[in-house]
Amino acid sequence: MSFVGLCDCNNFFASCERVFRPDLEGRPVVVLSNNDGCIIARSNEAKALGIKMGTPLFKARDLIRRENVAVFSSNYQLYGDMSARVMNILRSEVPQIEVYSIDEAFLDLDQMPVDGLQRFAQRLSARIRREVGIPVSIGVSPTKTLAKISSKLCKRYPALRGGCLMYRKQDVEKVLSTFPVKDVWGIGRRMGVRLEAAGISTALGYYNLPPQSISKMFTVTGLRTWKELHGEPCIGFEDAPQDRQTVCISRSFSQEMTTLEELDAAVSTFTAKLAEKLRRDGLCAEQLSVFILTNRFRDDRPQSYEVKASLFEVATDDTLELAERAAALLRQIFREGYGYKKAGVMATRLIPKGGVQGSILDTLDRGKRSSLMDVIDAINSSSGNYTVRLASQGQMDEFSTRAMTSRKFTTSWDEILEVKC
Repeated sequence: MSFVGLCDCNNFFASCERVFRPDLEGRPVVVLSNNDGCIIARSNEAKALGIKMGTPLFKARDLIRRENVAVFSSNYQLYGDMSARVMNILRSEVPQIEVYSIDEAFLDLDQMPVDGLQRFAQRLSARIRREVGIPVSIGVSPTKTLAKISSKLCKRYPALRGGCLMYRKQDVEKVLSTFPVKDVWGIGRRMGVRLEAAGISTALGYYNLPPQSISKMFTVTGLRTWKELHGEPCIGFEDAPQDRQTVCISRSFSQEMTTLEELDAAVSTFTAKLAEKLRRDGLCAEQLSVFILTNRFRDDRPQSYEVKASLFEVATDDTLELAERAAALLRQIFREGYGYKKAGVMATRLIPKGGVQGSILDTLDRGKRSSLMDVIDAINSSSGNYTVRLASQGQMDEFSTRAMTSRKFTTSWDEILEVKC
């Protein structure tokens, strides 16, 4: 029998904030989305207070003040670096890993004997906590779906010491009997609603359905999930992530924007960030979309959601080319008299840069422009973001408030932790 592991960082963003703030242990902690709009991460203490994922900050202010909740703006540089440290440890311990998200990775445990897997998971969990400071839950099972469920047991039962092996039929069925079917990886919200409407609320109820019923009710994905719950691996192990399909940069604004000039500066800034991300990932976009929307919480104001897309003759990652097209799209969808609360740009139909098809009608010297982008990226990397920027971006990134951001303890010499003794 082969096995796969799932390493899941517990309450990752909140845990990152605690690594350099031991005074926060035992205190409720929440982390906010871009521009401090909604709560996107919660410590266990914050969850116990009833704070829900996605709650707008203004709705939770009274509770936060009353319960002395520590609030942080999102600090993605810190989170990204801490994630990389966790992943590097995982790579040093197993033949290969599949990074599933910033705080999750599947582990290839195929060659390990079953009698040592529980101890291995616990030892690896302890090593990550000791060397990085992040608590993790490592679930081990014959399939990815069961490994996901197994990792959640570690969070529920501290006695497991961060590692749980689950593979025996009687153990699997016992766990599935209390596991909500809507929380099973691969079920999804719509499928979960249909199952609960049919009286199936636990994963065991789904597990006990005959495969013929699964095939009639749902797609091949539903049958694949059913097989995975029965210990039959159906989801392959990938050493590298699949090609990305989209790249999106969007922000909610602290104050509504009512003029084209304000939105133009914001969209220009978002487009520059999007272009940098495309180049970093070695991708080019054949299509660019721009969207703007009003504040849906303002019933007293007119509402609008506008989006416009455009195709490029030649797929591109060029900041200047993308920004020019984004500005033109914005002018087509902007409407006077509206207060816009959010805007964004999205690159779609992505292809690897090495596979871009040229055009005999293309008048742009792409070799020179590519060299220019490389120089800009190098300067901004060594001297700081926005050292070189488009004039249309304005003087600074004024569209991301993040008023409660912690220091970049691990990525900036100017913000490194200081110890006085």
